[in-house]
Amino acid sequence: MAGSVNKVILVGRLGKDPELRSIPSGTSVAKFSIATDDRFTDKAGEKQERTEWHNIVVWGKLAEICGQYLRKGKLVYIEGSIRTDSWDDKETGVKKYRTEIIANTMQMLDKKGDDEGGGY
Repeated sequence: MAGSVNKVILVGRLGKDPELRSIPSGTSVAKFSIATDDRFTDKAGEKQERTEWHNIVVWGKLAEICGQYLRKGKLVYIEGSIRTDSWDDKETGVKKYRTEIIANTMQMLDKKGDDEGGGY
């Protein structure tokens, strides 16, 4: 394979309001989590549902938009890429991992009012 692809598409609801801050360079960064639900039938024929939580990181102007318009419970479409960071726990020495979605596209999907919806 000549190249590689790291692309994620998610549709889910925010677990809490975005946390918006600026880094020393002045660039804005927003962080929030969204939940996706997976429904399936297990081997016994019982219907099951599993919720997966995804950590979303957004930079720049899009981060400011997310901080302004997104709230807990909102349904959003996210496009981006997966990034996993690792570090050694200072107390235990055990390697820890954190996986985040670096979003470059966000679209609000709730249709409750004229000020909501629209892509960025």
